[in-house]
This record gives sequence, structure tokens and C-alpha cells, in this order.
Amino acid sequence: HLREYKGTVIAVTHDRYFLDNVAGWILELDRGYGIPWKGNYSSWLEQKQERVRLEEKSETKRQKTLERELEWIRMSPRARQSKGQARITSYEQLLNQDAEKRREDLEIYIPPGPRLGDVVFEFDGVTKSFDERLILDSFSAVVQPGSIVGIIGPNGAGKTTLIRMIVGKETPDDGSIKIGETVKLAYADQSRTLDPEKTVYEEISQGADTLELGNRKINARAYCASFNFAGSDQQKKVGILSGGERNRVHLAKTLTEGANVLLLDEPTNDLDVNTLRALEEALEEFAGTAIVVSHDRWFLDRICTHIIAFEGDSQAKMYLGNWSDYETAMKEKFGKDLTPHRVKYRMLKR
Repeated sequence: HLREYKGTVIAVTHDRYFLDNVAGWILELDRGYGIPWKGNYSSWLEQKQERVRLEEKSETKRQKTLERELEWIRMSPRARQSKGQARITSYEQLLNQDAEKRREDLEIYIPPGPRLGDVVFEFDGVTKSFDERLILDSFSAVVQPGSIVGIIGPNGAGKTTLIRMIVGKETPDDGSIKIGETVKLAYADQSRTLDPEKTVYEEISQGADTLELGNRKINARAYCASFNFAGSDQQKKVGILSGGERNRVHLAKTLTEGANVLLLDEPTNDLDVNTLRALEEALEEFAGTAIVVSHDRWFLDRICTHIIAFEGDSQAKMYLGNWSDYETAMKEKFGKDLTPHRVKYRMLKR
């Protein structure tokens, strides 16, 4: 649609999938400077990596993060799928990796919780309705240890309702959800309930100078800094934060809980690209299971081992693979008409 438009389009977005498929130029705002780059997101990433390399003599976490995303971009679709499935088959290896080494390499570090057993979640014929509206009809699926499951679908389809049934805030009308005995949940919901009168540091640290992340302790201010709250930013009142900043605070609090299963409802909303990239890497290295509701296709492509798709008519189905694998399956099913109920937009006129 936009590629066919003959005029100029200026878009402010953190959507890397959009930038990679549409943008011809990218204007990056970095530390008070506007830096123009010719090309799409993948091209920007290559140029950015070289600039960071020249600016920073020692190899920093930021440089390593850029390099790993660029490496992922260069992978073939088959190699990406294999990497995702390796999470499941090598869960034990992931759990036993050197935690200190992982923490040193990552901008955001998610500590591992207790060892998961064979069962994480089993959905058996789960049905849910509100008043006369059927949200979910006879949904069945099994979530394995080490999986990262993306939940996709239109707004109002029932994605959050499924998460709320897992945590017990809603109950199925029929069917059952079995939760493994070893599962310890951490839930970051969309409400983002935070105390507006507290500072960022107070909200994240809860008054402690040192936080326990898994089997290690970390200075609370250093932990806040890993979520891009450095120096005076830690003294900002929560009530004046932007949506993206509030999201980062909420994530930082959630990830201190020592869980082995994360339920993240729209964690990518309002996050800047640097934080998105860091969160992706943290989830990739997380020795546990995550279920993530998101509309961010790049994010879903990079981290997911499975997709649960709400496909309309109260039906949801689990697919093996990431967003691209799901999209391929849909193209094989529907052909060019990938989304039969897609909203039609008026053509832009110059």
C-alpha cells in the first residue's frame, strides 16, 4: 500500500518489520542528534554496527547486541526455525549455562527460576464466553518446557482472556487448564499498575539496595540502569513517565520475581527499539518458558518457538514455529488472500 504511493511518507514507529519492508530512509534520534541513514531497517543495522564499532574501542554490550541481531537477520528462514526449536530440545543445557557469563553478555538479564518438570500447561477443550459472545471454543494445546509462545489475533479476540484464565483471574466455561506442579508464574499485564508518587528507583527496588536475581545479588541501581534508567532518570516520579517508560518499569519489576514461566501481555507496547532488542535477547537466553501477547511481528519472528493464533469464529490453534512460519502456513491455506477478513483501506492520493 505505502510502497505504491508516489508521494513522501514520514512515519514515527518502533515497528522494525514495517521499517524493513517499507522504509527507504531512516532518521535515528540518538543522544540529541538526528542521524539520517539510507536504506531499510536491516541496512540501518549494518551501518549502525559499524558506527558503534568505530565510536567504542572496547566491545560493549550494545555492540554485541547489534551484532547478534544482524546475525539473526542474515540467517536463512530454515536456520531461524532450527534455532527456535533448539530451545525446546536443549532446555536442560539452557538451564545449566553459566548464568554469570549470560548476565555479562546481556543488557537485560532474566534470572532462571526453579527447574521445570515435563508439564508446563495443558489446555483441554477450553471454552469461554462473555454474555452471549463466544470467545474461545474447545481450544486444546500443550506448552513444553523451554517454549516461547506468541499469542496473536485481532484486538478483542480473546488473547488477554486466555492469559487471565491461566492465572485464575477468569475461569473456563468448559474444559480445563492443567498447570505443572513445578510452574512458578510471573505475570506482566496491560494494566501497568504502578504508584505514581514513587520514583522509578523506589518502584523497581521496593526500597531494597540489593536485589536477588536467581542465585545472585545485584545492586538495585545497576539493575534499574539495565532497563535504560540511568542517573537522574531513576529519580523521576512514575506519574510523569511516558507509556514506554512505564512499560519498562513494569517489566523490570516483573522480571525480579524468580519465575520459571513468564506471562507477558503486550510487553512490546511503546518500547523503543533498543529496549525491544535487549528484551528479545533476554527472552532468548531465559532458562524457562514464556507466553507473550504481541502485535510486533519482528519480535514474534525472533523469539517464538510456537504461535497461538486466534483465527476468528471463536477458534484458536497452536502452530509450530515463529511468525514467518505461521504466515507461510496461512499462505498455503488461503493463497494470496492471507487474511480473508482484512480491513480495506482507501488508496493514498498524492
